[in-house]
Amino acid sequence: MQEKVQRNFAGLAIAASCFCPLVVAGKVFVSSDRCLDPNAAGVVIFTSGTTGPPKGAVMRRTHYFDEAQGVADHYQITSSDVLLHLLPVHHATGVGMMFFPFLISGSTIEFRSASFDPAWTWDRFKQGGLTFFSAVPTIYMRMKRYLEEKLVGASDVSEYIAAARGLKVCMCGTSALPQPIDDFWTKMLGKRIMLRFGGTEFGATIRHRIGDTHVPDGSVGEITPGVELKLSEGDEGEILTKGPWMFSRYLDDPGRTSEAHDEEGFYRTGDIGRREGKYFWILGRASVDIIKSGGYKISALDVEREILSLQYVQEVMVVGVEDEEFGQRVAAAVVPREVQISLEQLRLDLKARLAGYQMPTLLRLVDELPKSGTGKVVKKTLGPQLFPPEYRMLDGVQVWDARKRDTKVRESKL
Repeated sequence: MQEKVQRNFAGLAIAASCFCPLVVAGKVFVSSDRCLDPNAAGVVIFTSGTTGPPKGAVMRRTHYFDEAQGVADHYQITSSDVLLHLLPVHHATGVGMMFFPFLISGSTIEFRSASFDPAWTWDRFKQGGLTFFSAVPTIYMRMKRYLEEKLVGASDVSEYIAAARGLKVCMCGTSALPQPIDDFWTKMLGKRIMLRFGGTEFGATIRHRIGDTHVPDGSVGEITPGVELKLSEGDEGEILTKGPWMFSRYLDDPGRTSEAHDEEGFYRTGDIGRREGKYFWILGRASVDIIKSGGYKISALDVEREILSLQYVQEVMVVGVEDEEFGQRVAAAVVPREVQISLEQLRLDLKARLAGYQMPTLLRLVDELPKSGTGKVVKKTLGPQLFPPEYRMLDGVQVWDARKRDTKVRESKL
């Protein structure tokens, strides 16, 4: 038996690699129970920290098996499927949505041993054999850009596109997929990218169903079976949820664990959503994506979507900046496509797309928008960095004054 195991499995002894003393045999407790407690702590996953310091979310032993089984059933994953895995495995999406579901299904999982590279990814697509691909909006955005700038016009571009169309399922999560990016991939793939909404503490609670051709644009789908969900203000408001994939507590922080739930045990996600019939839309994080300006509540994601649809915009981040007159100003940090952009021109081009109160009144052009390890723009830190309280005195910040009908423009780079 031992020879058979050694022949069929390659192993790595990790004990010698651990910088900790060996456990004394006399201190090892052997339980007479046949089964481990399914509700005991099984793994700790740290949150991405986009709105504050990362928190250690303690998951029950049954959490990942149950979630993996649910994900595998939902996406109809089989042993013949091949997944290209490009996301960190120590984050909830990388392990819960991608690794374990394909592992228990007997699928093939391919990893890249280096950071994301659009050229390499397109070449891997072209080689064929993949059936599943899951990524974050940043990856889809960069792959779109590489296709347009490097592959379009090449003699073999049709082979790259055909390979992408051959994928059975493309998934996207962790943050909102901008509508222009979604539209591009839908047209190229001939099918929708499967969107979802979830979090480290509660799993994927809203998602697209395979075969549902009626999902409205921008919607992340409908409630996952077995999940309870409510909005704080009827059909719009903070998303509160509870279900079978909930975390048990925050590591060594009972106070924050209690604060994270309402009196009925629903987890407060901090995300604002809207419901129309059975479908849901995500308006953004309450702390950074809902801008309160002049008595209006503005979704930063809605403004980002319209700005990103402009041909001369490559990336954009919209945040609220404190202002004595309006409460907050709508501020946009834009990565342009090798052209100079004025705030006046931007507002003119957005006139038919946004209401006046949604228009950016601050603009800053930057070379790039730094991302976290999961591909998210950390607005809570980057917003104040680009638009500090003294923004009027900074080079590079364009300010719109509605009364004077002019802008203050100074050119610089981040």
